[in-house]
Amino acid sequence: MKVLLATSKPFAKVAVDGIRQIMEEAGFELALLEKYTEKSALLEAVRDADAIIIRSDVIDNEVFDAAGKLKIVVRAGAGYDNVDLVSATAHGVCVMNTPGQNANAVAELVFGLLVYAVRNLYNGTSGTELMGKKIGIHAFGNVGRNVARIAKGFGMDVYAYDAYCPKDVIEAAGVHAVDNVEDMYRTCNVISLHLPATDETKGSIGRRLVSLMPKNAVLVNSARKEIINEDELISLMQERDDLKFVTDIMPAASTKFEELFAGRYFSTPKKMGAQTSEANVNAGLAAARQIVGFIKEGCTRFMVNK
Repeated sequence: MKVLLATSKPFAKVAVDGIRQIMEEAGFELALLEKYTEKSALLEAVRDADAIIIRSDVIDNEVFDAAGKLKIVVRAGAGYDNVDLVSATAHGVCVMNTPGQNANAVAELVFGLLVYAVRNLYNGTSGTELMGKKIGIHAFGNVGRNVARIAKGFGMDVYAYDAYCPKDVIEAAGVHAVDNVEDMYRTCNVISLHLPATDETKGSIGRRLVSLMPKNAVLVNSARKEIINEDELISLMQERDDLKFVTDIMPAASTKFEELFAGRYFSTPKKMGAQTSEANVNAGLAAARQIVGFIKEGCTRFMVNK
């Protein structure tokens, strides 16, 4: 059984060593493809692979066509929009993610961005505090729950809306469950976005919702670039000089945001939410264990293309 670790952005050595140990103990062979720059290298490497562990690497129909023996792909991380699920299913390949392994890392970055925003990007002027402010968590998954936990430590009043999470689950976490998303945006000084990029969510965060936010609001995106309607947000921020936007996913129009909204906009240079040594190791080891569980026991707990 050959497992390919295909990462153009490699795992830390300690993570690779741990993955190798898990595979060897299972009797599997581990092959490495790290820091590759050409897709042709990936296409060649997958030809005899039974399983693949990836990070942000794109696994599309061409890759599935080349991978004649492939049984499972595990994305080490929560998001999996870099994998063509339709093609995977058509090729009989199981796709999994590793939910929760990066959650604390992303949630901590949310507050790094948020403190930076409310302190006016550390420009020396008087900012505001988070204590007593209302934060709305849009989508109450693993990251959202960690954001709620940290927000309580700041003394914030925590609200959440998730169309697919029961209210009693949200309330059991000590969070106000909001009946509709519009009410949350009207209520909260801060909105933290944790939506996946789907047909339903792409472009959904724009004028209709953000314009409802109270004065001196902050919008934080640590989820996906595609969920933001950039044109509408730019237009709204031009009308509202009190509104701030900080993001861990650089918008396509980042240069325009920077030019128009100095002091009210910040983007990390690349997506950094999961870029901690702890999250790096956790996600890699989880991916390895899931492959072993799938191959040896048929476990499909984290399968996303059912």
